Amino acid sequence: MTDNPGPATAVGALAVAAVHARLTERFHSATELLERTASGDEAETLRRPGASFVTLRRGERLRGCIGSLVARRPLFLDVVHNARQSMVDRRMPPVTVDDWPDLTVEVSVLSTPSPFRVTGPSDLLDGLRPDVDGLTLRHGDRRATFLPAVWRSLPDPERFLAALLAKGGWPQWPEGMTAERYTTHTVADLPPRQPLEVP
Repeated sequence: MTDNPGPATAVGALAVAAVHARLTERFHSATELLERTASGDEAETLRRPGASFVTLRRGERLRGCIGSLVARRPLFLDVVHNARQSMVDRRMPPVTVDDWPDLTVEVSVLSTPSPFRVTGPSDLLDGLRPDVDGLTLRHGDRRATFLPAVWRSLPDPERFLAALLAKGGWPQWPEGMTAERYTTHTVADLPPRQPLEVP
C-alpha cells in the first residue's frame, strides 16, 4: 500500500472531480472529466484497463466504499463509476453537499490479483503480509475482500482474517475456500474544502 496525501496524481483528481460534479448536479461524462483532469502520459495511463476502489470518509466515519477487483474497463471509467457509486453506498446515507468540506476522497488502484495457495487459515496467516496485502476470499457464490488500508484498523493478522470471514458470512474457514491477494497504490485528497454553493 502506498499513501500519497493530496491530489498529486490524475487518478485522485479524477475521483474528486466526479464527486464534485455529482454534488453540484453537473453531469459530465467520464470522458469529459478525464479531459479536465489529465493530459499526455497521465491520460494515456488512465485509458488502459484498471481496477480501483473509491473510499469516501468524513472524519473517521465511512461515507462510502465501492470498487472493482478485476480490470474490465479503462481505469478512468472505473474510477468515475466507483466514485459516483460510493456516494450512494447502500450501507449508509447518501453523500451530500454538507459532507463536502470535510470529505476525504481516497482512490486505491489494484494490482492484478494473484492466487494465494493455502490449505487453511494457519497457512494463510503464515504468508499474509500486514500493511501490504489486500485479500479476497471466495467460497461458492460468496466473496469478501479487504483492501490493504484495512490493516490500519485491524493490524493483527488473526483479527484481520476473522473480520474478513465475518464479512463474507463464514463462521469458520469452509472446505474449498480459495484466496487471492493483491496490492494497491493509494492516493487521498484531504479536507478541508470550500463549502459548495448549489443553486
